[in-house]
Amino acid sequence: MNIKPLTPEASPRDAFGAELRRTREELGISQSQLAARAGYSPGHISAVETGRKPPTLPLARKFDQVLEAGKKFSNLFLDVRTSSLLRGFSHYMTFEAKAVEVRVFEIGIIPGLLQTSAYAAELVAASVGRGAITEAQGDERLQVLANRQKLLTREPVPPQLYVVLDESCIRRPVGGPEAMVAQLDRLLEVAALPNVTLQIAPYSMGASRSLDLPVHLLRLPDHSVAAYSEAAQEGLFERDPAAVHPLLSAYHHLQVEALTQAASRALISKVREELQ
Repeated sequence: MNIKPLTPEASPRDAFGAELRRTREELGISQSQLAARAGYSPGHISAVETGRKPPTLPLARKFDQVLEAGKKFSNLFLDVRTSSLLRGFSHYMTFEAKAVEVRVFEIGIIPGLLQTSAYAAELVAASVGRGAITEAQGDERLQVLANRQKLLTREPVPPQLYVVLDESCIRRPVGGPEAMVAQLDRLLEVAALPNVTLQIAPYSMGASRSLDLPVHLLRLPDHSVAAYSEAAQEGLFERDPAAVHPLLSAYHHLQVEALTQAASRALISKVREELQ
C-alpha cells in the first residue's frame, strides 16, 4: 500500500491527522474499522488523517470515544479551530528558521519579517474587524510574527535576506501617516544591515516584472532550495526542484530589473517625506 507520509509540523490540522494515525496504528485499527466504529466513510477518515479535510468537534469527540483517548482529540481540535495560520505555513516556518538565505517578493503589503509592531497590528485589526479571524487568532499571528522576526539577528549567523518589494508595498497606507513613516523608517533601518539587500520593483517596470504573485524562496544548509507561495485559503510549500527552479530564475531576473538598493532607499525616503 502507498501510505502518504504526514508532516505534523505543517499545521494544527496536519498534527491532528498525524496523531490520529499514530493512535490508530498503535491500537491495530485500520481506517476502515475506525470509520465503521465512528459512523463515517473510510474516505472521510482518510481525508482527515492526511490533512486534506479539517476535523469537526463531533468527529474529534467520536475519536476520543472509539479510541479511548480521553479528551486528546477534542483538545487537538481546539488547536485546529483557533489557528490563524494557513495550512502549509507552519511547515514553511520550520525551514525558514534554519535557512542560510531567504528571498522574498511581496505585493501590496510590507512582508512580515520587516513589519513594525504597529503596522502588523493594523493588519490584524482589519482582519478581526471584517470577521476573517478572531481576536485570539489575531494575537496568535502577532506572536508568530514576533518570533519569526528574530531570524534577522539569529545567532551565530543570520541568514542572508534578499527582499524585493513592489512599489505598492510602500505606497499603500496601512494605519495613519505616523504608522507609515515608522514603517518606512524600519525598512531603511533593515536595509542598512550587512546581511540584507532591499530593492523596490517600481511601477515603471510594467509587464517586465517577472513575478506576479508573492513568493518566498529558501536556500537551506544542504544547498537545496525551497519555495512557499499562497492562495486565498492555503499555503503551498514546495521542495521539488522542477517546481522551485523556475521561481528562483524569475526572482533573479526581478533582482536585475528592480531598482538598486541605493535607488530603492532613495525612493523609500521620498515616499516618507510625502507623508509628512
